Amino acid sequence: MTGTTVLNNQAHLLLPAKDPPGSQELHFRLKEQESLSLLKRCKNMEEFKQVHSHILKLGIFCDSFVAGNLVATCALSAWGSMDYACSIFEQIEEPGSFVCNTMIKGHLKALNWDQALLVYCEMLERGVGPDNFTYPVVLKACAWLVAIEEGMQIHGHVFKLGLEDDVFVQNSLISMYGKCGKVQLSSGVFEQLVDQKSVASWSAIIAAHASLGLWSECLKLFGDMRREGLRAEESTLVSVLSACTHLGALDLGRCCHGFLLRNISALNVIVETSLIDMYVKCGCLEKGLSLFQKMTKKNKLSYTVVICGLAIHGHGREALELYSEMFREGLRPDDVVHVGVLSACNHAGLVEEGLQCFKRMKYEHEIQPTIQHYGCLVDLMGRAGRLEEAMQLINSMPIRPNDVIWRSLLSACRVHKNLEIGEIAADKLFQLNMHNPSDYVVLSNMYAQAQRWDNVARIRTEMASKGLTQTPGSSLVEVKREVHKFVSQDMSHPQCKCVYEMIHQMEWQLRFEGYSADTTQVLLDVDEEEKRERLKYHSQKLAIAFALIHTSQGSPIRIVRNLRMCSDCHTYTKFISMIYQRQITVRDRNRFHHFKDGICSCRDYW
Repeated sequence: MTGTTVLNNQAHLLLPAKDPPGSQELHFRLKEQESLSLLKRCKNMEEFKQVHSHILKLGIFCDSFVAGNLVATCALSAWGSMDYACSIFEQIEEPGSFVCNTMIKGHLKALNWDQALLVYCEMLERGVGPDNFTYPVVLKACAWLVAIEEGMQIHGHVFKLGLEDDVFVQNSLISMYGKCGKVQLSSGVFEQLVDQKSVASWSAIIAAHASLGLWSECLKLFGDMRREGLRAEESTLVSVLSACTHLGALDLGRCCHGFLLRNISALNVIVETSLIDMYVKCGCLEKGLSLFQKMTKKNKLSYTVVICGLAIHGHGREALELYSEMFREGLRPDDVVHVGVLSACNHAGLVEEGLQCFKRMKYEHEIQPTIQHYGCLVDLMGRAGRLEEAMQLINSMPIRPNDVIWRSLLSACRVHKNLEIGEIAADKLFQLNMHNPSDYVVLSNMYAQAQRWDNVARIRTEMASKGLTQTPGSSLVEVKREVHKFVSQDMSHPQCKCVYEMIHQMEWQLRFEGYSADTTQVLLDVDEEEKRERLKYHSQKLAIAFALIHTSQGSPIRIVRNLRMCSDCHTYTKFISMIYQRQITVRDRNRFHHFKDGICSCRDYW
């Protein structure tokens, strides 16, 4: 384009012409149309500045329509400049709502969210009336800034202007409140829509619940939406897939996948990656890997999801192979990918490979280790029983150890029954004032294992004085596309009587096969019989019993736990998989366990 301008082809239009009498209005409109035509042809800022200069020479900048289009082209084009758009905006004496809305959109596009709000404030100060196009973009800026106070004030402006019936504005309010963590306010706006709820309204309220991790509520809302006869958007299904992923609701996740295949010709990378994540975290690793292999375009996120998936399934060597594949594909693994690889080594017990990966990351790829990388390394050594080395690593870290580091070490000390280092780790946690009940419980359990009951009483008393309560163990199981939750010693489920009867039947067969309850897992100063009774009704066992009652012979059982599986539940589930000839998949807080024919995929390393 050297030596040419966007005006070259319009040179004949710039020649002066004698206006017929009474044609000034027509001449002005021709200039206006000419300028707009030139604006549409701009492909870069150099050409745009030429057209801007041309408009100034023609003397039509004062026209609000021309000025508005000038600002819009500069602020919203991919090649535009927000700084230059601001300089144009400042020259407009009386900007209308269109120009102000355009500036707000431009700042939003440039990620200048605070500037977007300042333009809105300037609108109000200059007496420019906001309209229904103003509020969706202003509320989006509030959402990105998590500016709840400003958002609530703007909600008041919406009400005063009588826009409470505008569904687009209301949808923006639902989304804003959700992203600011105020899901009750989101729900309040949503309910006020009554019969005006659109697909976008449902999508916004489902996303609001998803952003706070209210996964069960997401699925309930999705069910309500389907009963209303509305077809979900792609973005809605991504939120629903996230809910299925966290709840382990595989059947519903499969339904979402089927819906996507029937209604969308080509899935984008984000949706494909969400599907892979759902299958992997619902226990179907092979299906997730199959989808990954079929992807036409893979990115770092896709590789990260699969590497992390292989990690939680205990497939460390496969994760390392995929890590090497990234280099062959020309993708440079970032710090997040390395967290996944170190986690994979951790779960598979590949200590030397994990240490080598850490060194390679630091020295070859020049990625500065974060607290997450050091956390994986401490966990890797701790699980392998190399507690002294883990302690040395923590003391030599260039970063101050956080609660996750000390908690990993404390957990490893519990597994390997090292009370001395465990007390050091617990003391560091208490110094950080984390007030995490699990830290106190782990230390109390370690004292109980050592039969130091006075120390157990002291820790429990300290917990009570600080108002800390232990998180109860819970298990989720999906039966007939409905997720059921059980807690230990649960009597609240509507079918608890049937479940407890099933537990008794299972107990007889377990005894016949040689199962004996591991009462060392009950860390209370009670007799053996009471310990066995307490173990009998752990949440995982209740969930398995419920699934055996309500699923057909030979069908797989999938369970999601909120806590790490105890060794008794682990042994119990191995026996059940053999007795009832079922494949049982359990996802606990750390990883997956696949039980089949009395064997677990973790090889008793977890």
